[in-house]
Order: sequence, then C-alpha cells, then structure tokens
Amino acid sequence: MVEQQAPVRPAPEPPERPPRPSRARILARRAVALILLAGVLAFVGLIGFAIAGVLHVGDKPKPKPTPIVAPPSLRIIFPEGFTRAEMAERIRAVNQIARSKRKINPKLSAKTYLAATASSKLPGTFAGDGRRRQLEGFLFPSTYEFEPRTTSRQLVKRQLDAFHENWDQVDLAYATSKNLTPYDVLIIASIVEKEVIAPEERPLVAAVIYNRLHAGMNLGIDATTRYGLHVPGTEPLLESQLNSTNPYNTRNPNIKGLPPTPIANPGLASMQAAAHPAKVDYLYFVRKPDHVHHFFTASAAEFQAYANAHGFG
Repeated sequence: MVEQQAPVRPAPEPPERPPRPSRARILARRAVALILLAGVLAFVGLIGFAIAGVLHVGDKPKPKPTPIVAPPSLRIIFPEGFTRAEMAERIRAVNQIARSKRKINPKLSAKTYLAATASSKLPGTFAGDGRRRQLEGFLFPSTYEFEPRTTSRQLVKRQLDAFHENWDQVDLAYATSKNLTPYDVLIIASIVEKEVIAPEERPLVAAVIYNRLHAGMNLGIDATTRYGLHVPGTEPLLESQLNSTNPYNTRNPNIKGLPPTPIANPGLASMQAAAHPAKVDYLYFVRKPDHVHHFFTASAAEFQAYANAHGFG
C-alpha cells in the first residue's frame, strides 16, 4: 500500500509588532501619571484634614478631675487625770484657737460634750444593774485628731474605744480576790491619778486605799472631797466642807468606803496600780515639802508628827 501524505502548508507569517513609542511619549505619560497621583494624594489629605477639623470642633474637652482635698485636721490633748468638766473646757479652748487662728468653726462643742457624757449606760462589763451614770472614768485621756465636722458623740465613742483597748490589759484577779468590782478598781484608779505626781508612788497610794478599805476606815483623801464639792486645788478646804455629808467627802470619818463614781479619767498606769497595789501596810500619806512626793506610814502618830513638822497639821 502506498501511504498518502497530507499536503504541506506553508507556516503563517508572524504578526507585525506595534511600533515602540518614542522616548518623548514615554516621558509625557509619566508626567501625566505623576500629576494624577499628586492630585489624588492632595484630595485625600484635604479630606483627612476636614475630618480632623470636624472631630476637633465637635469633641468637647474632658473636664479635669476635681482634686480631693482632705478636710483640715485638728488636735486635742486630754491629760491623764482630767475630769469630764476639764475635758469640756479643753474643747472650748481648742475651738477658740481653731476659730481665731485657722478660721475653722468645729462642730464639736463643750456643751454637747458635757451632754453626751452626762448620763449613759456604763460600757461593757461595767453595765451591772443597767443604771445610767455619767461617763467619768471611762473617757480615756489621750491625744485625739478630729475634723471640723466631728461631733461630740463621735469623740466620746473614740474615747470609749480607747478605754476598752487599755482596760483589757488590766488583770483584775487580785482585786477580785479582795471583793472589789471592776468599777471599784476604776474608782481607785481615778483617785490614784489625782493624788500622784511621782509615777513610782502609784502602787503605794493604791495600797493605802486597799488597806483603809480593809480596816473599815474612811479614806481621808482630799481629792474626792474637792471633786464632790467643786473646790479647785488652788483653794484650801474649809472646816464646813470637811464636815460635809456629801458622799464624795471621804475626809468625813462617818463616810466610809469608795466615792460613788470615779473622780477623774485615769490612764493605763493608774489602772494597773489600782489592780496591783504595793504589798505594804501603809495607812497614811501626806505631801512632802517638794509638793511632788509623799511621806507614807502605817502609824497615825508618825503621820501626825510629820504633818505638823511641815505645816500640814
């Protein structure tokens, strides 16, 4: 067999290439593209500027936070042995200074303080029979910070809290063995606080009180009489006052035992001494000429001789 071959067709001629643009046309095109790009960027920039302007105008500036200013702080110092009346007077004096020198008018006042401490159920274990009494003895002496808006009741509460914090440190076991109540110990502490200047004499004065109570004697202590009759320490006690039947007049031989209430507000040291008197047999004491220390003795004759020798007779 003879194979038939397909006729051979000539290859098509390649397409004719478009002529290459001239250098001048290329430069012209590039110039146009750059102009268009610059226009677009400028347009975008204008829009961004406008938006920023709108936001700047429309947004209100945030107010600055008001600074917190602490209220002015005031300070009051109640020394050990102050009575509630003396504390009220100290409040009056501090208020006058606050008004005149710092232009501050505290809410705390002597009048409201006396009212807040005049009649109350005694705190904690002292409540006893539930009778209302003045808070003499429980107003713990210390330094207290307060603000212009602090009230008398708030200050009294802080004093009572401080009292409990300190009283909880007192061991009453010995006093209880001598049939003394916690309130009795507090009364003794207040007498010790008013009588003693030299700290080492606190347990000695407490011992005299314990010993005279045990012996059934009157206490014979001027500080209780002055408290009950409102006689300041700068004035002598008159014979009529010494014979008074006021229950605080322990100079009267017929008035025995402790006074009805504390006669001042004692600190912790006097509380401790009242709960732990010295183990001595002293029954008498009298102020020495230095007006700081005391002469102690168990003998009535020695006591009288010393008092006469130093002008106390």
